[in-house]
Amino acid sequence: MNNLLIVGLGNPGVQYAATRHNLGFMVADKLAERYNSGFKDGFKGLWGEFRTDEKHFILKPMTYMNLSGQSVVPFMSFYKIEPESLLVIQDDLDMEFGRIKFRNGGSSGGHNGIKSIIELLGTDKFVRLKMGIGKSRSGGTVGHVLGRFEDKDQLEKFVELGTDAAEAFVKGGLKSAMNTYNNKSIFDDADTPEKN
Repeated sequence: MNNLLIVGLGNPGVQYAATRHNLGFMVADKLAERYNSGFKDGFKGLWGEFRTDEKHFILKPMTYMNLSGQSVVPFMSFYKIEPESLLVIQDDLDMEFGRIKFRNGGSSGGHNGIKSIIELLGTDKFVRLKMGIGKSRSGGTVGHVLGRFEDKDQLEKFVELGTDAAEAFVKGGLKSAMNTYNNKSIFDDADTPEKN
């Protein structure tokens, strides 16, 4: 297996720390914790490395979301990581809260972080792990994505689920991870899911 790069998308700064748009950062942190990987500065981001059979990397771009590619692409270039060995963890407005899905290639779906990576990488042929945050009830997209989760327990479960899925991708590859985790939700076993 090739060296993998797991990128968690988010915005730097305390004011964004627990917002919906920062789910990628939260999963990256949890993955790093599981593998006892610390983060260091570099490539306009914070990055760490961990080992399974191979050496892999975790990266959190510190460029703000719409410039994420300025961190991701130089990192890939330096460590000679192929697009198919890139997994980007992102929030997704078009999926209900609590649901996750792997997607291989395709458009940005309006996500500025993905858009930036596609533009600078010159291809959309990389894997995303999309984490549903649902649409705003009031219709304000910016306020919604930059808003905080109301239920901390649900958020914790969601971050765990995303981390489990990312780890499955690292250990078993995309097909296996998709078979196990595509369309999985933290509410799958609950009788009456409460939507965030």
